[in-house]
Amino acid sequence: VWDASSRVLVLGSMPSPKSRAMRFYYGHPRNRFWPVMAEIFKDESCMPAGPNDIDGTGDSRNKGILSGMDSAERRTAALVERRRRFALRHHIALWDVIASCDIVGASDASIRNAKPNDIASIIARSRITHVFATGAKASQLYRRLCQPHLETLGYGPEELPMTQLPSTSPANARTGLPQLVDAYRSIKTTIEYSGKEE
Repeated sequence: VWDASSRVLVLGSMPSPKSRAMRFYYGHPRNRFWPVMAEIFKDESCMPAGPNDIDGTGDSRNKGILSGMDSAERRTAALVERRRRFALRHHIALWDVIASCDIVGASDASIRNAKPNDIASIIARSRITHVFATGAKASQLYRRLCQPHLETLGYGPEELPMTQLPSTSPANARTGLPQLVDAYRSIKTTIEYSGKEE
């Protein structure tokens, strides 16, 4: 998810099985990424709607373009669309370091034969000035698989800094929500700063 106005790139390592099933980033119901973003930006639009809000409009009678789906599918599709709009509205690009790999379940430790996404393609066509890696594995993979190629294109660590953030995964239980909010606040600060430079 990105557009020409994106100012930061938030990278995970590889989507979890829950995220792949949802077909969007940070889709596990216990992943804290979206609650953290909602708190930082004071914007609840990325959070799940109530059980009667089938399509995210607040009107359970309005099924819109989602009419061919059951109510759970409509809620999921509407949530994905709200999260996509949230990211773009706040100038956040979302992607993963890895395009393909061998992985067991959601275990980053099991990643083998990783092939990177073409990060340079969106850096060149957007206003991205900073990369944020959501966890140690995403940071390690970015440095190993993406950074060398980016440097050959003139996007070295000084031109395109990368910050490692703590993982929002439920597996990272030792980092509480307040600590995550404090750490991830740097995303908003970077977006605001890059907007002033324009």
